[in-house]
Amino acid sequence: MIVYTDTKQQFVEDVIDNRIHEKILSEIKLKRVGGGSPSEIASWRNSMQFMRTVVDVPELPDDAKVSIEYSIPLTNKRVDFILTGKDQDKKENAVIIELKQWSDVAITGKDAVVSTFIGRGVRETSHPSYQAWSYAATIADYNETVRNEAIVLTPCAYLHNLDSADVVGAPFYEEHTQKAPVFISKDVKKLRAFLCRFVKHGDHDDIMYRVDNGKIKPSKNLADSLASMLKGNPEFLMLDDQKIVFETALDLDTLTDDTKKQVLIVEGGPGTGKSVVAVNLLVELTKKERVAQYVTKNMAPREVYSARLSGTMRKNQITNMFKGSASYTDTEPHFFDALIVDEAHRLMAKNRYHKLSENQIKELIRASKLSVFFIDEDQVVTWSDIGSKAEIRKWANMLGAEIHEQKLESQFRCNGSDGYLAWVDHVLQIHDTANPVLDASDYEFIVHDDPNDLRESIFEQNNAANKARMVAGYCWDWLSKKDPDAMDIVIPEYKFEAQWNLTKDGSLWIMAEESVREIGCIHTCQGLELDHIGVIIGPDLLVRDGKVITEATMRSKMDSSIKGYKKLFSEAPDVAKEKADRIIKNTYRTLMTRGQKSCHFFSCDEETNEYFAQATSSSD
Repeated sequence: MIVYTDTKQQFVEDVIDNRIHEKILSEIKLKRVGGGSPSEIASWRNSMQFMRTVVDVPELPDDAKVSIEYSIPLTNKRVDFILTGKDQDKKENAVIIELKQWSDVAITGKDAVVSTFIGRGVRETSHPSYQAWSYAATIADYNETVRNEAIVLTPCAYLHNLDSADVVGAPFYEEHTQKAPVFISKDVKKLRAFLCRFVKHGDHDDIMYRVDNGKIKPSKNLADSLASMLKGNPEFLMLDDQKIVFETALDLDTLTDDTKKQVLIVEGGPGTGKSVVAVNLLVELTKKERVAQYVTKNMAPREVYSARLSGTMRKNQITNMFKGSASYTDTEPHFFDALIVDEAHRLMAKNRYHKLSENQIKELIRASKLSVFFIDEDQVVTWSDIGSKAEIRKWANMLGAEIHEQKLESQFRCNGSDGYLAWVDHVLQIHDTANPVLDASDYEFIVHDDPNDLRESIFEQNNAANKARMVAGYCWDWLSKKDPDAMDIVIPEYKFEAQWNLTKDGSLWIMAEESVREIGCIHTCQGLELDHIGVIIGPDLLVRDGKVITEATMRSKMDSSIKGYKKLFSEAPDVAKEKADRIIKNTYRTLMTRGQKSCHFFSCDEETNEYFAQATSSSD
């Protein structure tokens, strides 16, 4: 969708008359695309003055077209400024210009990432050349009109308040500035000359109108690249009931249209391969030229799976396929052929950043012809999680979708041991099972009397394949966020100190080479797996006289997963305690089932540690 479009001549007049910001704002409200904050309005008034200076020359034809705030399909991103026309060979061109008001910028040492003041502080963000290029590449990947009609997309960036190109033009970023040149405050003539190379004649054929109304369809190159990366990758090989679910979803895809939605609910416990099927579905549907995306609320699985699939594909190609669950509030009905929702139990009632958001399950089903929800109701781990089979059924019925349900039961994690999973449920007193004692032949579960011993064991296990990590309940404040030298997890009686993982590696902590020394939490490991996991139980879960007791107030005040507990406790204490009890037990259940080969265990409480040790032995 284009917010503002007109001839170059009319654009110049709108800027001279100081009404360009009013026209843009009016169209945003009319088209209900979101935006229009005071800061955005100020940026339009400022940046468009500079663009008027650039384009207001006779070398650029008056009947060239200007488009402002073009929404890129499949994303929530908008292109700042597009100039369309024809070059000297009468080829149709659209020059994409990313505008920045930055006056200062710093290098980061990360590919395509710079640091600058945004909002209320200095933050890392994409290099503007990479940003402009990725926008152009995404449009080309998914817009059939651009590909079939050979419309040339040419990206660049204009930082009109920046006086030095030392950083943005540094050799470190050369790969990106070669694809999309960057211009600064002194480069008006250079930018003008750049535009004149591609727009020598006017736009009489409504290039951007055709692009805006073009069919959204993944390119063959995109599909082939994604498929080639998955082929032969044992991490994504499907077995047994995984294949049945996969084929069922593909069959349902053939039954959909704009009036006939299909919803598939796939239930599966830890290690049953929900994510394996989800990623395979994304690849296969894209090969079939279906517009599909992989969706999770939690960033960690998205980042890790996209990283594992990266290779010959561009970074933006992959990230455009892996999205957060809050991305669909404004999506028009039936836009996607398929949305594949992993970790569906983590879905929220509302997108807190969008006032029109009502319910993420509703938004996902409405946006797609086929919605596949992978769910494990025993992995609800935060106060705001609403995902359940009943909730999905409710919205599917309200939206007129046909509902199908399947179950993944084969166990591919925890050494393939269903007995270990049942024992975890029993020992945490989540469910009564027939496994009160863990058979040592089922799975290696080691209780440590000292957290330092646990850490050393994980270090040793990690040497084999970098697939061992430590995790803990979120019972310690994240002090190192503001003080990099501070220790977060401190157990003084054992002289044990460690930091949370939430530092430079972010959601890729589970893959980073040196991150074995850090400790992860539920937010960075749910949906992922390792060979060996070391779990530290905090004071939010204790065992007294054989009874598992949870205490929400022992969670760190920085943990948002129980935000809302105090309010509900004041209104209905029993309900609040029951909900918190489920969240805390589910959290440790999830942490204890991340390891394929072994789980190393330590509780800060001696009686709790002894309880788990006794449950691993069959002796009297």
